[in-house]
Amino acid sequence: MHRTIFTTPVVNTLLRGLSLAFLKLTGWKVEGSLPPDCPKCVLIAAPHTSNWDLPYTLMVGFALRLNLYWMGKESIFRPPFGGVMRWLGGISVDREKSTNLVAASVEALRAADGTVQLTVPPEGTRSKTRYWKTGFYHIAQGAQVPIVMAYMDYARKVSGLGPVFHPTGDIERDMETIKAFYAPFKGKNPDQSGS
Repeated sequence: MHRTIFTTPVVNTLLRGLSLAFLKLTGWKVEGSLPPDCPKCVLIAAPHTSNWDLPYTLMVGFALRLNLYWMGKESIFRPPFGGVMRWLGGISVDREKSTNLVAASVEALRAADGTVQLTVPPEGTRSKTRYWKTGFYHIAQGAQVPIVMAYMDYARKVSGLGPVFHPTGDIERDMETIKAFYAPFKGKNPDQSGS
């Protein structure tokens, strides 16, 4: 995994302080923590309905002392902002090509040294969707790492880390359990949430 803002020493400390101050001033509450037995995991980023999700996710990541990597559409990684997006933890995803993103993500998680939290929005987009994609599930299962249910509830101004979930292999039952956890949370644009 490439170097990011989360692994840049002085900048990390400064941005953590600024993130905590901004979240407090704007009325946001951060909950939960990453269990010590989860140095590598897949974070579900849901609900994902707005461009504002990324800056808030980064601030919550600083507040919780995470080492976040996140997936974004290829167009936001084009010059002149590509380098900045990668430094913010971004991994470019080309939705038009049939590359095996799951296999590449599994390999990257296995090969990574230290703590890594790969953040995946199950909707795959902030636009309205009917169904969640299951890539996050297959990545976690393939890399043999747990899923941590991260959330952002704009209605209550609460964000954080929920329970740790270990995939059982029964994807239909597991997805029902996961979606039930997310049912009460509202994105910035709740009418765009998938089911």
